[in-house]
Amino acid sequence: MKTTALIMAGGRGERFWPVSRERRPKQFLSLTEDGETLIQKTVRRLLPLVSPEDIYIATNAAYLGLIAAQLPELPPENILTEPCARNTAPCICLAAGIFRRKYGDAVMLVLPADHLIREEACFLESLRSAVQAAGTGKLVTLGIRPTYPETGYGYLHCTPGEGLRDVTQFLEKPASETAEKLVESGEWLWNSGMFAWRVSAINAALRRYQPLLYAQLMPVAGAWGTPEFSRKLADIYPTLPDSSIDCGVMEQAENICAVPCRFGWDDVGSWRAIERIGDADREGNCLRGDVVTVDSTGCTVSGREKLIAVLGLQEVVIVDTPDALLVCSKRSTQDIKKLLAALRPQHCEVL
Repeated sequence: MKTTALIMAGGRGERFWPVSRERRPKQFLSLTEDGETLIQKTVRRLLPLVSPEDIYIATNAAYLGLIAAQLPELPPENILTEPCARNTAPCICLAAGIFRRKYGDAVMLVLPADHLIREEACFLESLRSAVQAAGTGKLVTLGIRPTYPETGYGYLHCTPGEGLRDVTQFLEKPASETAEKLVESGEWLWNSGMFAWRVSAINAALRRYQPLLYAQLMPVAGAWGTPEFSRKLADIYPTLPDSSIDCGVMEQAENICAVPCRFGWDDVGSWRAIERIGDADREGNCLRGDVVTVDSTGCTVSGREKLIAVLGLQEVVIVDTPDALLVCSKRSTQDIKKLLAALRPQHCEVL
């Protein structure tokens, strides 16, 4: 059975501001020393399993040029440009309809464009397990074995045992005390947002749990490859509800299983990720650029053009760019969207 892939690359990466901007969000940036962008890494990791002609990108129309420049190996028709952001359920529904039209009942991988994977051989092994399980008709998610009580992730409750495990409950972003109990129990996995399923299985689930969405998008998918496709997409997409695949389908479906994974995964969701993916000094500071710290611990500091001197600070994030400077406590990094909302009325030029 053919294996295909949909990479979701329409996010704005707001919590990585001021480096991530609306015109060039984090999936198109390099956060590692090798210079490879996050979306380039995501595509490259798939190549042992999926041919370039079978990899599709769902993204905002504004990013078409960035994708063409960074991923010239993908056919131009494989870039599915959304007229507006409508979350993951609509883009997966549209792609599943297109895949059914082109491939029949292939296995469909779904991955975000902006994750980091440290142990790529282990990742491929997990992905192969997911593809095999998806071939049986299951809706498969890659669940990450938690290493600390993260409150910014969703969690999956799984049946006991080793290997492939049935998922019995989804829990979104728990409070700190709850997250600690989940990790201690050993029965919960982080929800990575990476999936594998047969095209027929996800289409059946969408038809059952999201019937209106399915009915609206199937005629659009049916027009793929014709001059009518763009017009129908532009007419229908803005009318669709904002709906995630987790809330819209996965939390309701019954045939869900998880592949427990441990391959050095990070969703790079906020500036706190830098301390996980970078090298810290003996004071726990993660420093990029010309930075000097004195009597400071647990700080993440990133700059480009000027010296940054830090004195007597603990657990702060400082990010300097040519036109904006961010200073915040580490505990506030998940709330940067609030800051951007305050900036938007008078400082939209830096967003």
